[in-house]
Amino acid sequence: MRSRRLVVSVAVIAATVGLAPGIAQAAEPVTPGVSAPAVDLAKAAAPNLNTFKSPAERSLRKALPGAKGGVAAQHASGNPDLALVLNAAATTAHAFDLETTVISADSALKVTVDWGDGSSPDGVDAYGSTVLKNSHTYAKLGQYTVKVTVADPANQAEVVNEFEVMTAGSDFVAHTPTRLLDTRDGTGAAQGKVPAYGSTRVKVGGNGAIPEGVTAVALNVTVTNTTSGGHITAFAEGTERPTTSNVNFEAGRSVPNLVIVPVGKNGYVELANRGSESVDLIADVTGYFTRTDAAGYTPMTPVRFVDTREGLGTTRGQLAGQKTFATRISGLRGVPEGVTAVALNVTATNPKEAGHLSVFPSGGSVPITSNVNFTAGQTIANAVIVPVGPDGSINVRNGAWAGTDVIVDVVGFYSRDSKAAYMPITSVRLIDTRDPRWPHGPMQGRGYIWHPLSVGEPGIAGFVLNTTVTNTVGAGFLSVAPDSNTREQYRDGKQVFPERPTASTLNWTAGKTVPNLVQAGSGKNGIVDYWNQGWDNTDLVVDIFGYYETN
Repeated sequence: MRSRRLVVSVAVIAATVGLAPGIAQAAEPVTPGVSAPAVDLAKAAAPNLNTFKSPAERSLRKALPGAKGGVAAQHASGNPDLALVLNAAATTAHAFDLETTVISADSALKVTVDWGDGSSPDGVDAYGSTVLKNSHTYAKLGQYTVKVTVADPANQAEVVNEFEVMTAGSDFVAHTPTRLLDTRDGTGAAQGKVPAYGSTRVKVGGNGAIPEGVTAVALNVTVTNTTSGGHITAFAEGTERPTTSNVNFEAGRSVPNLVIVPVGKNGYVELANRGSESVDLIADVTGYFTRTDAAGYTPMTPVRFVDTREGLGTTRGQLAGQKTFATRISGLRGVPEGVTAVALNVTATNPKEAGHLSVFPSGGSVPITSNVNFTAGQTIANAVIVPVGPDGSINVRNGAWAGTDVIVDVVGFYSRDSKAAYMPITSVRLIDTRDPRWPHGPMQGRGYIWHPLSVGEPGIAGFVLNTTVTNTVGAGFLSVAPDSNTREQYRDGKQVFPERPTASTLNWTAGKTVPNLVQAGSGKNGIVDYWNQGWDNTDLVVDIFGYYETN
């Protein structure tokens, strides 16, 4: 039987603070007296780890071949209570544990499990009433018919019981960027601002080309027309509102952030305004997750594909107002041909006036959606998931009337050949350096926090996190990347100072609170590093919303 190996803790994680480059030593892990209770991610994922049952009454009996008359027919009526009870539980994105309860008289039996995917059936010899346990991993997501057969040769009898099971993981289906909600004009909801501490719903499942029954959705959520500070929390309708945040905002600013959020049973996502004044909300879909076989995910250590300041990936020089450039993604810098969508971090820097960037697949028309909103002189980043066009390229358009520089970092891709399926969980706050239980204080300038998110689990490919910096003193940026060290190296004081990444996750200036979604790869050791690339201390908040799993 399988068990989970993912262990994190709420608010105060057993992580360590890295000091300045050249000083590889770090503080000791948080002691049990300071640390908050551990969180079992398997428990957080429990709503997606479905269970299935088929009772004994569904067992169908038949005589084995040859039991047609005489002594054979008499034997075929033996062991009259022979039956099967089946219980299955999803254990990972692709795998199940099966418990088979055999009800039988004392007799030699042969029990066979057909998993319904064309693999060779599992067979085992048994005797009399017993409980048997089997495990199986499906290569592809979907619904399967599991059939268990028990044969009693001595009594020339055979009993079959079967049921349908559905894998727990979800694959990604790219969607042309489409606006689902805009409270300013009544798209998808009643026109008018979302009141203070109120909420609005976004119809996802069954809306347009999005089918019913989707498990999660990638939305770019923008809060605008703000008159005070606050945050937006996205969650599945019909579930308890979590204490985590997705979009942090302040008065007078339009702030977007990508969210990957579970979809409620009725097909809705709820957006809660946790500010003291009303706000307008916009939600644009770029893809959704489904339990049928589609595109899996492959995380990457962030790779820079575009920098208009250097002429990388496009013409050197600012992207002019109302202009678009295309850049090839497929087949370059570790991204294979044939990907269906790509996960990006897109940064606008040195803009001459306020505006926005829209990212969309090549060959498509310019959408009304936006991905990055900026003001004059601002450097701001946002996570983006976008379909890749038929020629393997994406487009970036500057919606302002004046120029801006654009940076694009690729953090992962979705493809039919990618194995990692998404496992949404009840969101959990992992780190909050403001919390008095956090013993290290704010993130040190030029320092890092190492964070063991998965422990010895090769099946965990990456994590969906939301990072927020606040109480910023100067300018800087945050980088998130896998750590090359193991937990044992840190424990024994033999760690090597990790190579400092260059790609940015989010950028800030003094006094700003800035959020951004991160799809962080787990690397070889399941440790994720958060790097303060500024020279001044800052507070960091990290929430987790799900993970990608290959097995």
